[in-house]
Amino acid sequence: MRPPLVRSVLVVVLVAWTATAQPAPPIVYRVSFPAPEHRYAQVEVTFPAVAGPLQARMSRSSPGRYAVHEFVKNVYDVHAFDGSGRERETLRPNPYQWNVAAHDGTVRIAYKVYGDHVDGTYLAIDTTHAHMNLPAALMWARGLEDRPVRVTFVPPATLQWKPATQLFPTADPWTFTAPNLQYLFDSPTELSAYALRAFTVKNPDGHTFTIRTAVHSDAPRQDIDAYAAGVQKIVDEAMAVFGEFPPYETGTYTVLADYLPWNAGDGMEHRNSTVVTGRSLANALGTIAHEFFHGWNVERIRPQGLEPFDFEAANMTDSLWLAEGFTQYYGTLVMTRAGLTDRDAAIDGFARMANEVVNGSGRQFRSAVDMSRMAPFVDAARSVDRTNFGTTFISYYTYGAAVALGLDLSLRDKSGGKVTLDDFMRAMWKVHGKPGGPQAGLVAKPYSLLDVRDRIAEVSGDRAFADDFHTRYIIGREAVDYGRLVQRAGLVMRRRNPGAAWMGDLAFAPQGATIAALVPPGTPAYDAGLEQDDVITAFDGPIANPQQIQAVLRAHKPGDRVAVEFTRRSGPVRGTVTLAEDPAFVFDAVEGTGGTLTAAQNAFRDAWLGSHVVVGNRR
Repeated sequence: MRPPLVRSVLVVVLVAWTATAQPAPPIVYRVSFPAPEHRYAQVEVTFPAVAGPLQARMSRSSPGRYAVHEFVKNVYDVHAFDGSGRERETLRPNPYQWNVAAHDGTVRIAYKVYGDHVDGTYLAIDTTHAHMNLPAALMWARGLEDRPVRVTFVPPATLQWKPATQLFPTADPWTFTAPNLQYLFDSPTELSAYALRAFTVKNPDGHTFTIRTAVHSDAPRQDIDAYAAGVQKIVDEAMAVFGEFPPYETGTYTVLADYLPWNAGDGMEHRNSTVVTGRSLANALGTIAHEFFHGWNVERIRPQGLEPFDFEAANMTDSLWLAEGFTQYYGTLVMTRAGLTDRDAAIDGFARMANEVVNGSGRQFRSAVDMSRMAPFVDAARSVDRTNFGTTFISYYTYGAAVALGLDLSLRDKSGGKVTLDDFMRAMWKVHGKPGGPQAGLVAKPYSLLDVRDRIAEVSGDRAFADDFHTRYIIGREAVDYGRLVQRAGLVMRRRNPGAAWMGDLAFAPQGATIAALVPPGTPAYDAGLEQDDVITAFDGPIANPQQIQAVLRAHKPGDRVAVEFTRRSGPVRGTVTLAEDPAFVFDAVEGTGGTLTAAQNAFRDAWLGSHVVVGNRR
């Protein structure tokens, strides 16, 4: 959080400035790469019309990331100058800030920033490209967040780079603008000799937009063409959910795809673009389906807590189960509707999502809302000390996807297929996303948990149903009855290993029988006192490895009591494991189990998983 007193002073100063001079002059950045082989950028930023001490900052967080990432650690060789070029003293009140008190109304700061990590969060520079998440590269100033911005990139003269970004273009192909800090920092930029593919889409009102795919990869041309063709199919199916595209402010939406052998795998949503990274284009389209859907859900249909985004701290919201989890569900659904994922594979994926929530021990301790609030600790956050998140936390991606599956099937079930989750998403878009904001990068009507409940009531026409679903499955810890609901789609929910003895899904070290991960509460192993780092030495007789444990389980049945011996930090322990039946389940197509798929079930399944594109929206 910003110090209240300092913020108040800055607001007063800024108001005094804006009262005497309108509009405020832009903040100007110049980003060059004098030695890309050494993996740094030279940044110069000029803050004009500064009244009072300047507080220059490096961000601690980044749009789409909810934990802190301390980008300042890679900044060095910092110098500040006034408008006449005289170097001025900087003070460091904290690790993230440089104060410049003495100046002539203009402050120019020059510095270097190192980056060598290709993903959606950090900065990476080498002789092949500059892959830039701007919060990881650019300083900004408190009190000047609403100023317009101009950025000029200066590529190495000997390299055939070109820019790809959602920033607003100008007559100079290397100079771009942004209306404010929020839009600037939501605008990743790729400078490289990428391959470009593009097509045009049209909204029902006649407005057209260009979807661009900029691929920086050593993949052959035919693989890039196939990837771009898959993007087109994804775009069509995602649009069919909402019935229209968002008003991409620059007239374009850009996929910044970086696939090289040394990359990290990632996907990061932005308002009019996405960054997707990995080592190979193979099997990469699922990330696109997720990230493109975010152009509606979270970039514009935005939960309270993320609007406006705070660059000085971790960002927490109670609705990542919807913002990320529903997007996860639709990623699979869009891929399936587009014919890019096999239906059976999608159904298996939905079963895994539901299974992790129904049988995951984390649901004993946290609801979907509670899982969302854990994001600052789990969203690419690193901890030195051990945590018990493995047994008390379920990813809000997974939990939310399971909630989405339950709500979709419930709406279809109670309406005879006339109302679906697509209707809910369109209602969220109409009320919370489409109204827009005062400027690009800002959202006027972020939603609350009660807004979500109201939209469910609106589309279902049943307030009691909305209240019940909201209370039991969103803010509560109950699990949806998936077994009953999937029957409408001709699916049978059955145990994964019916009749088999089970003591819990234990992870073991590569050698011996040392338990390598936390034992989930509620499992037979947990009730017997087994825990991480314990070494099992006997299980119905001496054992030396997990394979022998499995052999013992195969020789028993649920309900059997088995003697166990193990060694822990305090010494040897003896106990008894009361075996149970594995609670994990799968969804099987009824026709694959010897049953008959009815016409109604087949129609339900097609309406759920089949293509929703009636007429292509590309020109």
